[in-house]
Amino acid sequence: MGKKTEKSETDTLAFKVVSSVLALGAGWVAQKIVTSVWRRSTGHDAPQSIDDEDASLAGVVAFAAISGAVAALTRALATRGTQKAAHRIAAARSTDE
Repeated sequence: MGKKTEKSETDTLAFKVVSSVLALGAGWVAQKIVTSVWRRSTGHDAPQSIDDEDASLAGVVAFAAISGAVAALTRALATRGTQKAAHRIAAARSTDE
């Protein structure tokens, strides 16, 4: 029959839920920061869509690129942070046993 393998701490449903919630929260905060910095640096609100008549195409493309890069970085950092915390918790549990 098949071997039973022990689930790692990052394979659990709880880890996936916590990781997703943290990534979403971090992404929301990062987007708020990007929008605020954009407003302060350009003097205009962040473009919401390509149909925004007040925004130039270059502004829309620049904001999309910056937002996308920040979103990817934020998600990666949140996921890695959650993984490190899960490993620390698992290590602490194994030393307690």
